Amino acid sequence: MSQDTHPHRPQRPMRTLPSHPAASSRMQATVPNQAIKIPPPVQPVIRAAEPSQHPTVPVNTYPQQGQIPSQMRHPLPQKRQRGDNRWLIGAGLAIMGMVGFVVMLMIAGLLVVYGNGVLPGVSAGGVDLGGLSQAEAASRLTAQWNMISVRDGERSWRINPAELGITIDAAGTAADAYAQGRGDGSVLGAVLGSAPVMPRMTINTTQLEAGLYGLAEQVNVPAVDAGIQLVNGVAQATAPRPGRSLNITAMMALITDSRAKALADGTLELQMTPVQPTLTDATPILTEAQSLLSNTLVIRAYDPVSGAIDEWSQSPQTWAGWLTASSSGGRLQLSADPTQIRAYLSQRAGQSLTGTQYLDLDEATAQVLASIEAKDTRPTVRIYHQDSQHVVQSGESIISIAWDYGVPYPWVQQANPGVDVLSVGQTLTIPSPDNFMPYDVVPDKRIVVSISGQNVKVYENGNLKWDWPASTGIADSPTWPGVYQVISHVPNAYAANWDLHMPNFMGVYAPVPGTDFTNGFHGFPTRGGGQLLWENSLGRRVTYGCILLSNTNVQRLYDWAEQGVVVEIQR
Repeated sequence: MSQDTHPHRPQRPMRTLPSHPAASSRMQATVPNQAIKIPPPVQPVIRAAEPSQHPTVPVNTYPQQGQIPSQMRHPLPQKRQRGDNRWLIGAGLAIMGMVGFVVMLMIAGLLVVYGNGVLPGVSAGGVDLGGLSQAEAASRLTAQWNMISVRDGERSWRINPAELGITIDAAGTAADAYAQGRGDGSVLGAVLGSAPVMPRMTINTTQLEAGLYGLAEQVNVPAVDAGIQLVNGVAQATAPRPGRSLNITAMMALITDSRAKALADGTLELQMTPVQPTLTDATPILTEAQSLLSNTLVIRAYDPVSGAIDEWSQSPQTWAGWLTASSSGGRLQLSADPTQIRAYLSQRAGQSLTGTQYLDLDEATAQVLASIEAKDTRPTVRIYHQDSQHVVQSGESIISIAWDYGVPYPWVQQANPGVDVLSVGQTLTIPSPDNFMPYDVVPDKRIVVSISGQNVKVYENGNLKWDWPASTGIADSPTWPGVYQVISHVPNAYAANWDLHMPNFMGVYAPVPGTDFTNGFHGFPTRGGGQLLWENSLGRRVTYGCILLSNTNVQRLYDWAEQGVVVEIQR
């Protein structure tokens, strides 16, 4: 055989086996001495290449220098680090064990120290009982559990629980406190933390309900409707605000059902119900307020005795602060603050009124308030008069004094009972003219009767409307001077004393107090079914105390003068 002489393979030297005589002889013995036939070489059959069903793989797939085939890439095994975290775990367990041991020692020590007392973290109803004996704990509860806190969010109050019908069983609660941590509850909380004990209580439900209603008056927050406010004299709408109301039913259930749980820490959480405002939009009255405030407020103080009107004016910038918005019939209504109105009226009355004059502040405040609500900026208030005092002068009598003051003398007699004979220097009470004006006065109308002039003048808004001749009472039955008002209208009145039928009668005053007898205006009377009296007597005294007018004029006056119109009869 010839040696391989491939040019790319290194030539290796042929190994020569050492000869061995035995081996040679054995070989010679087993191989027969015959010719060895060598078969001819087999010629390879060459076939045409068939198309391959697989992608062609390049023959030369050896990696480039420095590259490793992906089939040959494997991660290197990590070396195990034995025992690197075990010492941390062990240290942690050791520390935990030491802490637990120390805690147990502390608990055991505290149990020994507090052997006969309540453990340090125990309280009941917000009262700290730690370290006390049962008797001491009961005494402290009795002494300190006389005030509890009631709370609604950030708001809080202090009240006596007895006001709610709640009393504490101090001895029973102290016993429960002593048992806390020894058999009841958590020993850790009782020793190292906080362990509130539910107090034992007795509840009187009737007193509880009454007490809750009383508490509601303190804690309820009313809802505020939308309204208006004045900013630099300009009306602006204000937003509504919801309120809060104590839920009595829920509070009864909370306290009676859970009993001690509701007061475990000495604080009672209030159950409140939201209260929504009724009116949420003030826009409709904002325009009204702005229109109203374009006017000066003029309060007319009217004195019906003198007929004078004193005007008290307030600028919009000043009286605008009185305005408020109130709800009426489910809608906003412009109103005013009566407290501020009253204060202003009181101040002006003190500055302007003199002598016997005074204001009925309740009535005057209501009149101004009603006017503002009616969008009237010119309200009228009435000035009243107190009774006056008169010192008797020489030559005076009750009748003369009454005539001078314009008060029928029977009224003066009634005001001074037991005075039959006057003496100089004696003081008499003269009744106020307001006794003869029981109705609301009409300030813009006035009737003036002149006894001396025997005429009647009628005024409206300060202007003379009519001036008529009239007749008043004779000397034996005079028409009495004074300030009165129209108090009745009778189409055809009858005077039994004189058998007179008086057409279009308007009553003015009662000469005698407490009687129905009245003097007033009327037309020409008739007697006996048809006799017409005094038809030609106007301008002179002919009546029995009334004021006579012609039938035509009295009809006009009857229709024009409503009840309350002031009638002034001058001497």
